[in-house]
Amino acid sequence: MASGTIALAAALALSLTAFGTAIAQGITASKAMDAIARQPEAAGNIRGALVISLALMEALTIYGMLVAFMLVGKI
Repeated sequence: MASGTIALAAALALSLTAFGTAIAQGITASKAMDAIARQPEAAGNIRGALVISLALMEALTIYGMLVAFMLVGKI
């Protein structure tokens, strides 16, 4: 019973972090493209900020994966 609960928690941890990150990255990229379309001369600055923010969002998914692996290790 406990191992099934831990497996479910691991699956939820990974799936929720991946889903949340995917939605956030999509919204962020969309807003960055809108900003570049409005001000093409600021494209370099916007692109730099976009890459940094996408990397930080991806780090959150990696933390979720780490938690899932730690939970699976308890089974």
